[in-house]
Amino acid sequence: MSYTLYVLRCNDDTLYTGITTDIEKRLHEHNHTDKGAKYTKSRRPVTLLYAQACEDKSDALRREYALKQLSRLKKLEFIKENLINTNNWN
Repeated sequence: MSYTLYVLRCNDDTLYTGITTDIEKRLHEHNHTDKGAKYTKSRRPVTLLYAQACEDKSDALRREYALKQLSRLKKLEFIKENLINTNNWN
């Protein structure tokens, strides 16, 4: 099963990091259903800032933990650097 690490920007400009097997479904859940994270429910709408494919759930969890250890500034720097390097987003 393929997992994706993702970072959302919430309406209050905070960041939320998570993992999922279906990024489109999960983004919909965060924005429109009770299945979204408790954190994002009061901070809607959320937008996808970054997504990265991971080898498996273990890899996704390791990457999520590492990203969550970073300060907000370091997270944004990481995202910017990785988006530039991968040319996935503009």
